[in-house]
Amino acid sequence: MSHAGQPNYDSLVKMANQISQFFESQEPGQAPAGIAEHIKKFWDPRMRRAIGEYVRSGGDGLRPDAARAVKLLEAR
Repeated sequence: MSHAGQPNYDSLVKMANQISQFFESQEPGQAPAGIAEHIKKFWDPRMRRAIGEYVRSGGDGLRPDAARAVKLLEAR
């Protein structure tokens, strides 16, 4: 998170993409669920809200599986 309460989307995108890369080796279609579970377990609620906002605003720069994972979290 950045100073003054504004999220640092670049850092969140970078972290989500790194998690996505880790899960690339999963069975096709399984990566989003794994990424979502990781974000749920290890990111604090402010980070989860911020990445959700980012995806809703277009999600530029997020790998497709990372964006799908965030949408899964939002649907829960």
